[in-house]
Parts: sequence; C-alpha cells; structure tokens
Amino acid sequence: MAMEAPAPPRDPADTELTVTSPDQMRELGRRLAKLLSAGDLVMLTGELGAGKTTLTRGLGEGLGVRGAVTSPTFVIARVHPSLGGGPPLVHVDAYRLGGGLDEMEDLDLDVSLPESVIVVEWGEGKVEELTDDRLEVVIHRAVGDTTDEVRHVTLTGLGERWATVDLSVLST
Repeated sequence: MAMEAPAPPRDPADTELTVTSPDQMRELGRRLAKLLSAGDLVMLTGELGAGKTTLTRGLGEGLGVRGAVTSPTFVIARVHPSLGGGPPLVHVDAYRLGGGLDEMEDLDLDVSLPESVIVVEWGEGKVEELTDDRLEVVIHRAVGDTTDEVRHVTLTGLGERWATVDLSVLST
C-alpha cells in the first residue's frame, strides 16, 4: 500500500464575507467558534464600531464560555472560562496599549495561548510574534456613515494550523 505525501501548506487564501447586521456578525462568530481550538490566536482589525466585539460575543457563545463578552477596553483583557470541556476565551483589547510586544508580554498571552482561544482586538503590529499560526479577521465598514450596517469581513488563516482549514464554509 502506497502512502500519500502530506499536502503541502497552502498559501493563505482570503475568505471574504458580507455581513448586513449585528445579528449576522454574532452568528458569524458562533460559526467560526466551531473551527477554533485551544492554541488559536484570532487577530481582529477594523474601525471603531466595525463589529469586533460583536463577533467576539458570538465566538464566546459558540465556544460556550461563562460571562457576558463585552469590550475589555478599560481592563485590557478578560478571561471567560468554558462552561463545558472546551478552551477558555481570552479577549484582549490592545487599543490602549502602546506599540509593540513589550506591553503585550505583560499580559502573559504566550502562557495562556496553548490552552486558550485568544482573540485580540486592535492587535495588528502587536501580537504577530506570539505565533506564526493565527487567523486574521479584518472588518471593513463605511467610514462616517453610522447608519450603514453592511460589513465586509476578510478572514486569512496563516501558518501550518490554518493550512488545511476551509474558511469558505463560513460563507454558507
């Protein structure tokens, strides 16, 4: 019997979705949670009011964690333990942190990462050094128009962990 060679890691492919309401953003988070496991880093990028915390709220619901997922802007990070056997959710808001990994290191995210799902809002340029394997989620919204609920979400899986994950399942 011939053995098959493992599939080579694929280049990161973007999955693009359009979300038209906060409820849909939350549902996207619930569906995305099914693809996550302990050790995953999710980096969220988007303008103020884009829906980063709403997406994270859905992730928390999908992961089955304790506590209301709210913006951790003033406490920087919140840990939501699992209500079942899943990983805890560590929700970080790096908005108020200065540039770089030094302040992020104070949060000991590298210690939490192996057993948790870590979601970092405003993490671009601050958390990439934690791991080569991460899911980058960029949420675009119309700037200046506070009545437009339409969001364009781009998901990019980076690293070996995400090489075989089909993020396009989120668009169904």
